Amino acid sequence: MQRKNSLLIKPAKQLYKRGMAMIMAIAVLVIIATIMALSLALSSQTTKRTTDLYLYEQAVILSHSAAEYAMLKMSQVNPCSLTTLNYSYNNTYDINTSMKYIPLNGSTCATNAGTDILGLTTYPASDGTVILDVTVSTKAGIAPEPIRYFRRTIQKL
Repeated sequence: MQRKNSLLIKPAKQLYKRGMAMIMAIAVLVIIATIMALSLALSSQTTKRTTDLYLYEQAVILSHSAAEYAMLKMSQVNPCSLTTLNYSYNNTYDINTSMKYIPLNGSTCATNAGTDILGLTTYPASDGTVILDVTVSTKAGIAPEPIRYFRRTIQKL
């Protein structure tokens, strides 16, 4: 008589199936781990990009406001006497504004502007013109990489 269900001896076919199931389970785990690692990297990169974009757009808007503020300050003081404005916004940004006046000989700006460092040819129509350089930059520790925006405009006083 032959015993068909032996507890000690397993047929080779069953052992082969169990080994394949384990290899497939490991492969599925590796694939899922790879997908999770890629999604985590993409998520952190997207968060950084979004933060940088927000800070950059705010710097652009602040540069426009700084130019208007500089024009207001220039209208409140003696002609061509204001050369720089430096201030901070919301303890996040440093805003530096410098002004270079385009004078004509004998004009109100000729005494305050000093030498013509711009090398421009001046005409009577350019008297009372100012070149505004506005630099907006984040303070240290706000963003992992510093964000800086520079804007140059020509304004008529």
